[in-house]
Amino acid sequence: MNRRTLAVVSAGLSQPSSTRLLADQLAAATRDALAGRGEAVDVHPVDLREHAHDVVNHLLTGFPSESLRATLDTVTGADGLIAVTPIFNASYNGLFKSFFDLVDAEALADRPVLVAATGGTARHSLALEHALRPLFVYLHAVVVPTAVFAAPEDWSGGAADGALRRRIDRAAAELAEQIHRRPVSTGPADPFALTTSFEDLLGRADG
Repeated sequence: MNRRTLAVVSAGLSQPSSTRLLADQLAAATRDALAGRGEAVDVHPVDLREHAHDVVNHLLTGFPSESLRATLDTVTGADGLIAVTPIFNASYNGLFKSFFDLVDAEALADRPVLVAATGGTARHSLALEHALRPLFVYLHAVVVPTAVFAAPEDWSGGAADGALRRRIDRAAAELAEQIHRRPVSTGPADPFALTTSFEDLLGRADG
């Protein structure tokens, strides 16, 4: 049995947070879907509000703290990623964008990603397609077809209800399938690793 890692990034600012609640429900559904495919999974939740000061300091100085570096490695080294943000002014919030501004442009290449969001009205769901999906396409990730949006009326006693539950299950199945199809991740890429031989660098390769 393969053992997978799933990073779950939540950009909710309040506690309790409906954004974190949606992230947890997506993670649980993905774990179940992977288990159905014979895959074990370690889920790594990332609450960005806990790293907000470190994110700003990194943007200002160019150097991450030890804890932020470990968090970035968790996200870029996982087999799959769930990314959930509240929608502010028709787009992801500033903390979400600032965190992913720190992710190297190639670090998520070919990585399966499920995008999701919360907002006060269903009209904000359009942000999934005009803001979140393009962000991860730019980062060369593989974004699963189904995105998930949750408005306040979608929750029933703190649980996903009706259409939201069906959408969570469908998106989780798509993410699990993408993860299952790929080799087990070996962790984040080494930024200092040589990807070209010395011969090629010196122009001495045969050919």
